[in-house]
Amino acid sequence: MLGEDHSLTKDFPDYTQTIATLSANDENFATKAKQYNEIDKEIRVLELQDSPIDDEAMQQLKHDRMVLKDWLHQQLTDAHD
Repeated sequence: MLGEDHSLTKDFPDYTQTIATLSANDENFATKAKQYNEIDKEIRVLELQDSPIDDEAMQQLKHDRMVLKDWLHQQLTDAHD
């Protein structure tokens, strides 16, 4: 679905408190979470504007978001255990 929100708290609602805790106490996590949310917002805006960039650039943004999401999810599961 175009323009779908993939923010961390939306995709990982069970980890909302862990996201808040790590964001407040782990600078590396906070930086990567901020990057993730910025890329996610950029993708949503571009999708809603009918993707005014080339496919390769859009795929790179989605790849970067996925890599960050995987890393962030691993941190969340490690901290939640």
